[in-house]
Amino acid sequence: MFMFTAFQTCVFTRVFTCSMAIIYGVFSASNLIAPSVVAVIGPQLSMFFSGLVYSGYIAMFIHPYTWSFYTASVVVGIAAAILWTAQGNLLTINSTDATIGRNSGIFWALLQFSLFFGNMYIYFAWHGHVHISDEDRQTVFISLTVISLVGSFLFFLIQKPDPEATPSEASESLLQTESTERASIKALQLSVTKEMLLLSISIAYTGLELTFYSGVYGTCIGAMTQFGEDAKSLIGLSGIFIGLGEILGGGVFGMLNKCNRFGRNPVVLLGLITHFVAFYLIFLNIASDAPIAPEEGTHLQAYITPSVEVALLCSFLLGLGDSCFNTQLLSIVGFMFREDSAPAFAVFKFVQSITAALAFFYSNYLLLHWQLLIMVVVGFLGTLSFLVAEWVVVSSRRDTDYDSI
Repeated sequence: MFMFTAFQTCVFTRVFTCSMAIIYGVFSASNLIAPSVVAVIGPQLSMFFSGLVYSGYIAMFIHPYTWSFYTASVVVGIAAAILWTAQGNLLTINSTDATIGRNSGIFWALLQFSLFFGNMYIYFAWHGHVHISDEDRQTVFISLTVISLVGSFLFFLIQKPDPEATPSEASESLLQTESTERASIKALQLSVTKEMLLLSISIAYTGLELTFYSGVYGTCIGAMTQFGEDAKSLIGLSGIFIGLGEILGGGVFGMLNKCNRFGRNPVVLLGLITHFVAFYLIFLNIASDAPIAPEEGTHLQAYITPSVEVALLCSFLLGLGDSCFNTQLLSIVGFMFREDSAPAFAVFKFVQSITAALAFFYSNYLLLHWQLLIMVVVGFLGTLSFLVAEWVVVSSRRDTDYDSI
């Protein structure tokens, strides 16, 4: 939450589109080595050192240079792969089959508080500002750097689970003794299993919509001249509503743990419906050239009279739907690949980051309706593949206490 309060606040500004394309491109490739790094130094140190790199990336914008901008984007892409692989491993070894769903939801809700706090700060600090001065920028990025560093050092408070708390001691001992070569090979082996191939379509969809809600949609809102002079400041407000949707989804489907007795499928179906409603309203409310409009904005008319209220409702629905998909994917990957959690989450992030990088690339060229159509098609196929993957889990583990998850 602390780290990504800093990082995701940066992401919601227009200038970061190029940087994010670089980050996610390097992120995807670096997932090949991430399991090996986690195996050698352990998940806790992996997250700490990766966190320091994130802090360095944010600090770079206090006095930005072109060379440091691109260099930092490459380095943080490598750190991101290690961070998320270690996070998935820590989540798994600190959970049982009965708590992995709940813990995934708690993690996701806390993580997404970052969208709420960071964007609220930006909204009130820069509200009504057409141009941001160097002094204002430096104040914001110094604050964000300190917040990110706090998050990095908090990783040292993570405790190792008691042997009784984990159903298999083999997973932790394997992680400690496995060679770097075997860890990477295991990730490649997992990537072609039937279960992972089924989940990969759903994971790919989360990469596409991650790019959309974290970059493209904010750009679209800021480009709508019909929203008035405060259109730019609405980007931060949109981030707040996305965060509220993410937090609600993580809390309801994780912490409250009410829907799990029916399995994961109803939650994923809810996420798909929520996103389809949001996509339809965005199609009607936002001009088609908004993602590629010049800095002064677009003057094209949408299909309906543009409404700030509808735009913010869509932000909330995007966040809610995203939390539905991600909490259930974290849960099912941790459940299915408990003995190989680090390589499994490396494959997860490889697929997600490569589609996010692809989406950041085409977002600068495709009109809005084509971007929405791509997400509709991939989201529909991803949901179908998730339903099949969940059925495989149920049918292959009927003798376990699956219904208690």
